[in-house]
Amino acid sequence: MSQTFTAAAVQMVSGDELAANLARAEALVAEAASRGAELVALPEYFYLMPGDEQARLAIAEPFGAGPLQQRMAALAARHGVWLLAGTLPLQGSQPQRFCNSSLLYNPQGQCAARYDKIHLFGFDDGKERYAEADTMQPGSEITSADTPWGSMRLSVCYDLRFPELYRHGPAPALITAPAAFTHTTGLAHWELLLRSRAVENLAFVIAPGQGGVHPGGKRTFGHSMIIDPWGQVLACHDEGEGIALATLDLDRQQTWRTRLPALQHRRF
Repeated sequence: MSQTFTAAAVQMVSGDELAANLARAEALVAEAASRGAELVALPEYFYLMPGDEQARLAIAEPFGAGPLQQRMAALAARHGVWLLAGTLPLQGSQPQRFCNSSLLYNPQGQCAARYDKIHLFGFDDGKERYAEADTMQPGSEITSADTPWGSMRLSVCYDLRFPELYRHGPAPALITAPAAFTHTTGLAHWELLLRSRAVENLAFVIAPGQGGVHPGGKRTFGHSMIIDPWGQVLACHDEGEGIALATLDLDRQQTWRTRLPALQHRRF
């Protein structure tokens, strides 16, 4: 197992033009790879942030086939990186709903893990309203992926508010949380939630986000981060398009887990 490696959390401000979003994602992954990243994570909805949520449903693909998945597989293989395709729309079993799925590709371009977002975001303060359940089918399976750096627990955005998702074995060395956090909730809770999930699991958290204003007037918080198991922010990209890049030290993680064996002290 490699004892250090470089990870990148890519931040985007995706719009309603699929081709333009994919081109930007590919360019940012290429930049991250050129800067030494071995694991590159794209944000939730990197492919499309439309004014009309139904637009994502229209391009949902069957798992294992379709141009979006083929393009991400080719991108991982082209740069020889582990690539987290933030989320992609996959066809579900419920009519008129899609699965908001986080897919991990290995450097050979093979899909190493699929996670369907379990917790669907709902928010209404009288000015902003979000109801993912209107167009999405919730997942039901917790997903861990084997990587060269240990077990990775996949999650998406709103999942961060449900810490039990991360407590099932195996204890994750890495947590991924691609997001499109609203500016309102992100300003209050984004960093707090990320650092909490890192500390309580003594895990690295890699959280790429959307960070700007999108069609329909939606505003996302950005602040894509990489956080270490002691809760320290190793890298952050505040607003707009860009990359948060950091070196992750697995020896230090093991030192923290040895000195503070909280994972072994759990009683429930």
